[in-house]
Amino acid sequence: MPTTNNYADQYHRSLTNPDGFWAEQASRIPWYTPPTQSQSTDADGLTRWYADGVMNTCYAAIDYHIEQGRGEQPALIYDSPATGQVRTYTYLDLRDEVARVAGMLRNLGVSKGDTVVIYMPMVPEAAFAMLACARLGAVHSVVFGGFASPELAVRIDDVRPRVVLSASCGIEFGTVIPYKPLLDAALAQSAYPPAHCVILQRPQCEAIMQSGRDLDWATLLARATPADCVPVLATDPLYVLYTSGTTGRPKGIVRDNGGHAVALAYSLEAIYDVRPGEVFWAASDLGWAVGHSYIVYGPLIYGCTAILFEGKPVRTPDAGTFWRVIADHKVNVFFTAPTAFRAIRKEDPEASLRRNYDLSSIRALFVAGERCDPPTLGWLDQILNIPVIDHWWQTESGWPMVANQLGLDPIPVKMGSSSKPVCGYDLQILDEDGQQLGPNQEGYVCVKLPLPPGFTPTLWHDTPRFRESYLNRFPGYYLTGDGGYIDEDGYVFIMGRVDDVINVAGHRLSTGEMEEIVGAHAAVAECAVVGIACPLRGQRPVGFVVLKDGQTITPEQLETELVTLLREQIGAVAYFRNALAVKRLPKTRSGKILRKTIRQLADGEPFTIPATIDDPAIIDEIRLVLASRKVGVAFGE
Repeated sequence: MPTTNNYADQYHRSLTNPDGFWAEQASRIPWYTPPTQSQSTDADGLTRWYADGVMNTCYAAIDYHIEQGRGEQPALIYDSPATGQVRTYTYLDLRDEVARVAGMLRNLGVSKGDTVVIYMPMVPEAAFAMLACARLGAVHSVVFGGFASPELAVRIDDVRPRVVLSASCGIEFGTVIPYKPLLDAALAQSAYPPAHCVILQRPQCEAIMQSGRDLDWATLLARATPADCVPVLATDPLYVLYTSGTTGRPKGIVRDNGGHAVALAYSLEAIYDVRPGEVFWAASDLGWAVGHSYIVYGPLIYGCTAILFEGKPVRTPDAGTFWRVIADHKVNVFFTAPTAFRAIRKEDPEASLRRNYDLSSIRALFVAGERCDPPTLGWLDQILNIPVIDHWWQTESGWPMVANQLGLDPIPVKMGSSSKPVCGYDLQILDEDGQQLGPNQEGYVCVKLPLPPGFTPTLWHDTPRFRESYLNRFPGYYLTGDGGYIDEDGYVFIMGRVDDVINVAGHRLSTGEMEEIVGAHAAVAECAVVGIACPLRGQRPVGFVVLKDGQTITPEQLETELVTLLREQIGAVAYFRNALAVKRLPKTRSGKILRKTIRQLADGEPFTIPATIDDPAIIDEIRLVLASRKVGVAFGE
């Protein structure tokens, strides 16, 4: 840690001397060959960190701690209310498991630079698989188990894996969800199916195997010998994680090895204020950035005990599950999405179940993935009497961009704010012309280049799209895609997306992709999908459809078919529940659909009817449809 723990001093140094600041942080992780420089520019003109450093992320996360005498410390605790199992793996146990899975992959021809898709539920083997790829220098791409076959197929085709690792099933709210049929359908659609799929058979559901292609996990593992760590460059990719794009095609976010390890280690200490040996729990899924950064890599690189939780905060088995896990495993710092606590609050508004458990171990609660509404934040603060920190970051960043850095000097919480920019992030608010705005002026949330370590350096095999999506709009800046403002005290307020990516329970999903699916229905002439406020999930998508002339399908039947279609194509994670038939959509005179106006109408936000609208009467028509269906917070939902 730098010589001072003062946030203002550290933040200033991180912007005025980024090379020195991040060189100091790099010295805190193990290297095979330490880097001689912090940042440099690659052949595409993009910033890279520690380019001549050599390391291995799996070594930094496991083997190094064993060498430091921490082999008997718990590294990973698997807690599964879904199956009633709790298993603890020490660092020695974890190394042995991961090394054997790496040996299994090596026997299948996986080597440094190859890609592996992981499509698995929240089981220890999924974490072993991620770390095993890192051990070999292979690049993993984890696909969230809630995604349907078309989403999986798109990711397979983009990353072109040598092997797919999967499981026979996942378990949600006690319901067994077979994964193998989804995988089979995805591979049938894929233009680049792998030669082999390795299937972990779970006792709740046995998968039907395809001869020659599908291989049994347990059988292969029994034949494998442990594999050692393979040295890689700091700039070599560790993983590819896909996030929704505004055109419907997901973007492959690349995470490198060196900058990623440095940033996560810094964040555990300076932001989350945990110490090696303590218990850190992020209640997320391995299919999302939080799961990568703060279930697997971050806590292990820093020498903590991580928790891998299979289940949901309610109905697995009750709304006291979170409190039980905190008490059982003596969690020191907890991180989850506000959606989880909104669900708990709905089930147990007085938080009476927390009284059944000893929560004395927990020092701080962090929430992210979506804006935490003040009532939920206030409720948590009241019932826990510990710091409750709303912070903000993205899949692209891989670690927090705005936070209250508890490991430095904590600052007072402001309701509605994610606090202040994290060290390394020169965050500014720009207007349409790229000019910096003053206090309390809302505009585009941007980060001045260079981006700090850990941030995606580019997109998977698509640097032109990286520039187009993030860098070209405001030269010299990264465009986050969010709107917001900074107040007179330097606190950042994130107000929501400025593009068509919405945040459903912490999951970023493209409304553009949903519109493509809705618009493909034979009865639909045109459509708009917007994200409206949802008291439980933060946002949820609602479709507005105009029927083709002469259609005999009823609005009710159309809605049923579209809901089913979205579930099949994207998955239940989208939470698409309403497709409202309207006579026409509000548009500008040039033909642009006024999606923001529709959203403001549904959310009850004050707004002025745009002067550019082609027919103001359409607003009243939309209002009547929303009211008749009681959709939107302004209409009783």
